[in-house]
Amino acid sequence: MAAHVRANHVHIVVEANAMPEKVMRDLKAYASRRLDGSGLDPQSRKRWARHGSTSYLWKPEQVSAAVRYVLEGQGEAMEVFVAPVRDAFGEM
Repeated sequence: MAAHVRANHVHIVVEANAMPEKVMRDLKAYASRRLDGSGLDPQSRKRWARHGSTSYLWKPEQVSAAVRYVLEGQGEAMEVFVAPVRDAFGEM
């Protein structure tokens, strides 16, 4: 739904049918594989904190607030991606 990539951390709001901790682990693993494959830094580099902040967002206003925070609450924009939002019926 939204992502904001900073020089030293990432904020992401996603919709998933999995627990937030699993989504975070999977995102870290995927990003690590892509970074390893890029050859930009050593594969042995420790990139991630042991955990991270995860939240359940049950209400539309909670999702809206999280997206707003990710997109507007991080200081000067670096890289920002905004996906179209689907309604309760999966429509754009």
